[in-house]
Amino acid sequence: MTMAVKKTSKASPAKKAVKPKKTASKKSGPTEEQIRKKAEEIYNDRIARGADGTAEEDWHLAEKLLKAGNK
Repeated sequence: MTMAVKKTSKASPAKKAVKPKKTASKKSGPTEEQIRKKAEEIYNDRIARGADGTAEEDWHLAEKLLKAGNK
């Protein structure tokens, strides 16, 4: 008597497409410290001129000037 051998084939798991990981690129913009210093300069100038404004406006102007390369 012969025994039947059941053939089982293990299907290899489907390989998932591997997406390359995005590496963190260094930002070329100004650092927070640079913006803080520039905003302080803008604030001091604004106060010396007696002009109205807010710290938030000073910060945004400093960020804009530094990104444009106007140090």
